[in-house]
Amino acid sequence: MKPRPVKRIVEGMRTSDGAGVCLYRVFAHETVKETDPFLLLDTFDSTNPADYIKGFPLHPHRGIETFTYLISGEIDHKDTLGNAGRILGGQAQWMNSGGGIRHEEMPVASERLFGFQLWINLPKAHKMTDPTYHDIHEKDMPVVEENGSTVRVVAGRYKNVVGPQGQFVQPTVLDVTLKPEAVFSLSVPESETLFVYLMEGSGEFGTQSQTVEQRTAVVFGDGELLNVKAGPGGVRFALFAGKPLHEPIAWGGPIVMNTEEELETAFRELRNGTFIKNG
Repeated sequence: MKPRPVKRIVEGMRTSDGAGVCLYRVFAHETVKETDPFLLLDTFDSTNPADYIKGFPLHPHRGIETFTYLISGEIDHKDTLGNAGRILGGQAQWMNSGGGIRHEEMPVASERLFGFQLWINLPKAHKMTDPTYHDIHEKDMPVVEENGSTVRVVAGRYKNVVGPQGQFVQPTVLDVTLKPEAVFSLSVPESETLFVYLMEGSGEFGTQSQTVEQRTAVVFGDGELLNVKAGPGGVRFALFAGKPLHEPIAWGGPIVMNTEEELETAFRELRNGTFIKNG
């Protein structure tokens, strides 16, 4: 199999969103062609509740799925359709915003808030589906330990081990921890977009054995095999893979459609109170 080279290194940028949540925005608009079908990746890692306690008050979404994975911490959520709950450490939530939803996400003060939120683009044919939630508990995400690695299947499949599955886009999301100097290889179809985000430690990636430090993403080029070697202190990274949609994107804040006309319609409906199609 042809090994995948490193195509691009993307360093996370410290920023603030919501009502004042400090986070690292790894990528968004500027990388959307290279990371299709993935739109945005925000990561958070803080032991100071002041960094995140103001949360993300009520806001709209349309045309995307949000995938939130918490390694530690807690986030309360509720929406205008009557859903409510709490995401705990070791859990995930897969939300399909479909044709329109308003929701809020409010982190709870904890010893450490650590995790990420990924935005996945919805295919054109399913942009206006009914919104849904899929709560993923720790027991739903199988763990494979082998050759100095611990792999949690957050979504998709790892070798013959199957985790939670997507309805419209079937991405692979893995939480991978490698012991110092451990080697990790994974076959990923060449047709799929592939990138990783280093949450802790450092490692060597791709055909160039390029050393990458934490809070950095690595986007890979064409090939079928991912090769990683952990640094002297080990490494923990999230792996994301998925088949690109190759569809036009019209993106305005929390709404992602295919045309500017559809985007204008969404914001007009927000103004006149017809945005929510269900509930």
